[in-house]
Amino acid sequence: MERQISLQGRIDRTKESPLFYEIFALVAGGMFLDAVDVYLASAVATTVLKDNWSTLQLNSYFLSSGFLGLFLGSIIAGFIGDLKGRRVAYQINLLLFGGFTFLGAFAPNMWFLIFCRLMSSVGLGSEIVTGYSMINEFAPIHSRGKWCATTSLVANCGAPITMILCSAVIPRFGWRVMFMGVGIVAAVLWYLRRNIPESPRWLMAHGRQAEAKEIIERLEVNGVNDDVTETPKKREVVHHSLGISLFVATVAASATIICQYTFTSWVPTLLSNRGINISGSLWLSAFMMVGAPVGCAIGAYLVDRIGRKKTIAPAFFMTAVFGFMYGRQSTVGGVLTFGFLLEVCFYILMASVIAVYVAELFPTKFRFRGSGIANGTAKLFTVAMPIVVAWMLKVTNANMIFWTIGGIALFAGIVVWVFGDETNQKDIG
Repeated sequence: MERQISLQGRIDRTKESPLFYEIFALVAGGMFLDAVDVYLASAVATTVLKDNWSTLQLNSYFLSSGFLGLFLGSIIAGFIGDLKGRRVAYQINLLLFGGFTFLGAFAPNMWFLIFCRLMSSVGLGSEIVTGYSMINEFAPIHSRGKWCATTSLVANCGAPITMILCSAVIPRFGWRVMFMGVGIVAAVLWYLRRNIPESPRWLMAHGRQAEAKEIIERLEVNGVNDDVTETPKKREVVHHSLGISLFVATVAASATIICQYTFTSWVPTLLSNRGINISGSLWLSAFMMVGAPVGCAIGAYLVDRIGRKKTIAPAFFMTAVFGFMYGRQSTVGGVLTFGFLLEVCFYILMASVIAVYVAELFPTKFRFRGSGIANGTAKLFTVAMPIVVAWMLKVTNANMIFWTIGGIALFAGIVVWVFGDETNQKDIG
């Protein structure tokens, strides 16, 4: 036990090393590719429908298979990562994602493409769980939040870049070229990842101290941070309990995804009923989308400086306020202003909740499973939200939808503030 505590103190005191920078670059690259794939699927669905290669019903299956794969991948990665090791889960997910995306480029029909989408999304869901957790376990304790949130910033740059690539490539060369390109880049990234070491925290949790020591020595090549004590301060209540931690993580992750997805997908439609059409304007959409990298950057800056809870809870509260005000706008200027502010809040939450906080709520032995269950549940809510919103539009008015989503954000903020652990620069076990 004394040896394990010593190793724990050493890894917590490390500074950024060449090994850590390599892991960060490879993880961020994988997360970026995943973001590309998410937005690519939407562009491909539109193209194959326009070319009469698919139907509306088949397109719905195509998109739904992606959500199902995300759920399955999140759960599967959690169990593999905790029981067999981070490295195993980390390699399998990219192989699935890249392999089936590339195979989809040669799909003879839509049913085959749907199958490829399902399997590639299993890898995609796994990458979300493993990527952020890997950064969490390798990053120095004093800057853990910054590096996890920066990974989210890199990943979310995939949206505008994919929009530009799809607009330039698909009309000239077709959608299959995009699938082939993503698959090839994923294969290259998988090859570069082959020598990534196992997480020393996972090795220590499974009694493999000698192997952990070798990796920690590679992380110490740039020296150690003397401001971090040998044994970092523990949480006042260590993880509360797995049940409470899982409850907080699931609520926070689900509320983040529900708010972001619902506002982004449905608000333009609801506003168009009032005579405000923003969906047809690329400039308006691009202006509001700038809020994504701005929000990620703010989240990356705040999580280590003021703490996780002081970043997350106010962001949820402001989401509730701005969301309701956004729905009441009657001018383009108002829509732009509050739309931008909402995007900022959404991506502060994406950077701080999904990238940082969820993984930190669990001890090493349960981290991947806890993160997988929380993220998988959030994906299931994403599947259900279109049905719920459509039903609410029939039985009530649009204002009730904004009130409901605002209430979800408010509830999540209260749950994090009251029940969540503050994990900033603390030993996460």
